[in-house]
Amino acid sequence: MTARIGVITFPGTLDDVDAARAARYSDAEAVPLWHADHDLRGVDAVIVPGGFSYGDYLRAGAIAKFAPVMTEVIEAAGKGMPVLGICNGFQILCEAGLLPGALVRNHKLHFVCRDQWLRVENNTTAWSTRYEQGAEILIPLKSGEGGYVADQSTLDQLEGDGRVVFRYVGANPNGSRNDIAGITSANGRVVGLMPHPEHAIDALTGPSDDGLGIFYSALDALTPALTH
Repeated sequence: MTARIGVITFPGTLDDVDAARAARYSDAEAVPLWHADHDLRGVDAVIVPGGFSYGDYLRAGAIAKFAPVMTEVIEAAGKGMPVLGICNGFQILCEAGLLPGALVRNHKLHFVCRDQWLRVENNTTAWSTRYEQGAEILIPLKSGEGGYVADQSTLDQLEGDGRVVFRYVGANPNGSRNDIAGITSANGRVVGLMPHPEHAIDALTGPSDDGLGIFYSALDALTPALTH
């Protein structure tokens, strides 16, 4: 069976088409999900893509967490469904309580848009098994509120439990604590990251095809369930 990966569109989302394309590149079926949907259409995994959901009013992701579709995502994540939040999607997952911490304005208050090296710190999550631990990958970064913050006890727990999935290499682009670029839930099924792997799936259109490993990893995680 072909894995079905849902891609949510909120008002203001702008990277949903790219996320769907990345799912198709990995031989999955991309299933469009609307913010007002009350079901997930039988998908096997969900991507919460980047953009400016609801115009980033209040805080980035603060309104999107109340969308009907997020009620379904939270319930499905609780049952182990793989969920990936990219950029604004990462912000939404934090606002919705699926991941700890928050994303705040970049430390110099400038929007950052550049190709960014990341180090893979955890290759055991549903979205990172295709990488070697310690591998460095090149992924585009484009965000104005990309600084990851959390209280010290949360940071200590994330580090101690190996829940930092990706870390910035070189100069920290946004002031994230501990150079954190992406984290995972305790069960390794929910992952959020600020850089955009969907923009690095083909060397002809991105700085690399390093991002494709994230989507292939999800297929690997889903394969056992799809074959039973």
